Amino acid sequence: MNDSQIIDMLGGPTAIAKRLNISPPAVCVWRKNGIPEDKRVYLAAMIEEQSKGLVTRKAMFPAMYAWIWPEISLKGTK
Repeated sequence: MNDSQIIDMLGGPTAIAKRLNISPPAVCVWRKNGIPEDKRVYLAAMIEEQSKGLVTRKAMFPAMYAWIWPEISLKGTK
């Protein structure tokens, strides 16, 4: 799933801009330049949920997902 598809899946630039308190045109730029990593972290759980697990936080951030979301690394260890 590319960034433009992710933006559409999350409701479009206006919906994302509201959630992140930024301007819709800033989000539109991401279609060309990609979603910045810091914004992707904020949106990651929504992306995972809306994609029904097709795109996971673990896959988006393989080197640091356990640090950002420790609850993910704890799943299945109990």
